[in-house]
Amino acid sequence: MRQALSVGRIGVVLTAMFLVACGSTSTPTNPNAGRYAIQQDRAPTRPLNERAIEDVTPVPVQRTLAGNRSPYTVLGNTYHVLPTEAGYKEAGVASWYGEKFHGHKTSNGEVFDMYQVSAAHKSLPIPSFARVTNLDNNRSIIVRVNDRGPFHGDRLIDLSYAAAVKLGYADRGTARVSVEAIVADSWQDRSSSTAYSTGSSPQVLRVSSQESRYLQVGAFAELASARRLSSRLQNMTNRPVHIRTVENGDGAVLHRVRIGPLRDSAEIQRLSASVVAANLGSPYTVTE
Repeated sequence: MRQALSVGRIGVVLTAMFLVACGSTSTPTNPNAGRYAIQQDRAPTRPLNERAIEDVTPVPVQRTLAGNRSPYTVLGNTYHVLPTEAGYKEAGVASWYGEKFHGHKTSNGEVFDMYQVSAAHKSLPIPSFARVTNLDNNRSIIVRVNDRGPFHGDRLIDLSYAAAVKLGYADRGTARVSVEAIVADSWQDRSSSTAYSTGSSPQVLRVSSQESRYLQVGAFAELASARRLSSRLQNMTNRPVHIRTVENGDGAVLHRVRIGPLRDSAEIQRLSASVVAANLGSPYTVTE
């Protein structure tokens, strides 16, 4: 299966002036040679339970230059980052990326987790949120955009493996989708317990009073790094801070550092702002 590339995934050859976010290469050679443990991208070796995949809840974000320098050049082509996600809507082809890139940094310096719902896009600001709908089965999810790409053919968006599973195309590799950006500030005006169904029928809103939300602050391959962040967060809040470890089929792990459960949207915003101000990461909300 041929998967698309993101700027975060070709960072080895990017020029220093684009930092970790964007860059350029003068010749269309293979920029990933020798960087990854496996050469061909693939799905995880253990089955992924669709019900265990956590939804993403849009929250107000604070952006930096990481992943947002504009214009940027990749493999001889120049791209521009949109000044705002407001009003963006487009249809096209979605692909997915998985185990090859699991545990590596995305374009804004976060760690890619194929078990989380995320996406790579060429022009949406990072981070941002978008609703992606599979036009073949009407399944719809909300993704958090934290990477650049795909820079391959006519692909519009590159989703994490988990997101592709929820949209029902992980076994095929690509799908026809529509992508509609979500402005997080407007989303917060809705009920804090509103979520979107991912069934095969046309989308309807449902309200879940049992839904718990967590603020994910970081994900690390090394447990010691996760513990250091957890310790610093515990000094910032009296809410529970915990580390959730996920293991893939080859024994590789990611340690996710989370605060919660949280039910108050205003508190989530305050905690997110505090984390960003302390330079501890770019937190986002997940639901269980």
